[in-house]
Amino acid sequence: MQDAAIYNVLVALLTYPEADYAQRIEASVQVAPEECREQLQQFAIRMRGLRTDQLQELFTQTFDLNPMCSLELGWHLFGENYERGLLMVRVREELRRHELAESTELPDHLTHVLQLVERMEHGAGADFVAACVLPALEKMLQAMRDKKNPFENVLLAVRSLLRSQFPEIPLIIPESEPLLKVLA
Repeated sequence: MQDAAIYNVLVALLTYPEADYAQRIEASVQVAPEECREQLQQFAIRMRGLRTDQLQELFTQTFDLNPMCSLELGWHLFGENYERGLLMVRVREELRRHELAESTELPDHLTHVLQLVERMEHGAGADFVAACVLPALEKMLQAMRDKKNPFENVLLAVRSLLRSQFPEIPLIIPESEPLLKVLA
């Protein structure tokens, strides 16, 4: 559906840093469309000069040790309730249907979800993004606000990209339970 290159580099930035992480960052800036280029440039500037071990520590502190910034969207939407399990089952089914391999991460991990959104038909993608992805992303961004964490720029870039890809989604999404039917 959309340009896979930007989705792929965002997924790479939200994957645990290895020795090639600086190249991942530069690649993201190179393929970034206008709507998210500034955020990715800011991320690149803020991450410049960090060693791999420093990148890994920052990534772990940001996403693994802080549940409010977990990359598992279902946790933000449902906590540890039954509905999260149902969401993961449905996302796993969609991943298989779109021939996307899972990693060691759970199906509701943002890296899987972004790959899925990129492959979904526009209408289904818009429903999924509106009901699940953006509400979870907003909670993550709220938890990062005023923390001066460079990964906030990556999440802002994801939000900007999704907003540009799905302009029909209202800017203010009403506070409600996510609609699991979007993946039914």
